[in-house]
Amino acid sequence: MTLLKKIATSICLSLLSASSLAASGIFTDQLDGNLDASRYLSENAYGFLPVPIIITDPSVEGGLGMMGLFFHESEEEQATRLKAMQDESNDKASHSLMPPSISAALAAYTGNDSYFVGGGHLGFFNKGAIRYMGGGGYGDVNIDFYGFGDVTLPRPIEINTKATAIMQTLKFKLGDSAFYLGPLHRYIDAQVSIGNLDELLPIEYQDDFAKVLSTNIVTSGAGLTLEYDSRDNFFSPTDGFKYELNYLWFDDAIGSDIDYTLTELTALNYFKFTEQWRTSIRIEANYVDSEQVLPPYATPYISMRGIPAARYQGQSVAMSELEVAYRINLRWEVSAFAGIGKASDNFSDFADSESRVSKGAGFRYLIARRYDFNMGIDIAKGPEDTVFYIQAGSAW
Repeated sequence: MTLLKKIATSICLSLLSASSLAASGIFTDQLDGNLDASRYLSENAYGFLPVPIIITDPSVEGGLGMMGLFFHESEEEQATRLKAMQDESNDKASHSLMPPSISAALAAYTGNDSYFVGGGHLGFFNKGAIRYMGGGGYGDVNIDFYGFGDVTLPRPIEINTKATAIMQTLKFKLGDSAFYLGPLHRYIDAQVSIGNLDELLPIEYQDDFAKVLSTNIVTSGAGLTLEYDSRDNFFSPTDGFKYELNYLWFDDAIGSDIDYTLTELTALNYFKFTEQWRTSIRIEANYVDSEQVLPPYATPYISMRGIPAARYQGQSVAMSELEVAYRINLRWEVSAFAGIGKASDNFSDFADSESRVSKGAGFRYLIARRYDFNMGIDIAKGPEDTVFYIQAGSAW
């Protein structure tokens, strides 16, 4: 989930918990008398907003947190956007849902005693032609490790990772097109420790795995990102495309203890057939070119509803999801989805790798009509777990 979508989810949760404000009518839509956050958003266009975080991923046994949002605008920008948001006849107010620049500070704690503190900033400059997103923080994370690619452990081991991370992306719009191009940077300084390795791995794998599973290591990479985005709405798109290609070099010349390259491709496709029916397709592929085994936090993994984070890792990872949705009425929408993913340690053996399948269903409620902004819940069943997710808009 992106930084913006985490922010959106947290805002919606805070809205739904504000029963005293709801009673005063601030969450009632004059159009149909139903629960709606449009007025609240328009009257809280800038300033500071504390919001809760609910974590549902079973890989960390769930958790809770808090985020503080700081909105940055000039007085002129505030007045212009606030006027557009409060205009009931403005059906394009979704473009003003979030301020041009947002800073966030957050802290979270999970059921398996993991925690994270950090912050980030999303900035728009030159009327959106220049976009910056960066963040960093410190985490102490416990997560079960099941193996790399087709090497599966007889039982998982718990890996503890204490890490400081910094990630940045700067994008420049190419002319009047929907393309953006720019540099990106990722830096992680981690201390990784594990349980009893001797009882879990065949002897031929122990030396390589021990080097990366119990060590102090720095991964530092720089590269380029190319993006195309024609979606009709950032949070709840029904039509359009978002393609993104990232390529990063990790090298000792920029402070990395391991030399490798990482390629990431994401393709999101949204199709609206009628006012009631729509479908969406997600395709994602990640590939690491490395001569040595990477630490678990740096290894690509299958990221799909119904599969806990980092459960299936490998140097070559690909996944695809299909979702079909039906709008019952103005407020309610139901959906069904299914996905398949693969993870392999060798690109040449990728086709023969085991497929991991998940499927599920969900619903969305149009929580802010004037912004076409919805939220809801997805329930997905994967190979081992059934997981529920609180979603703001699209799951992707």
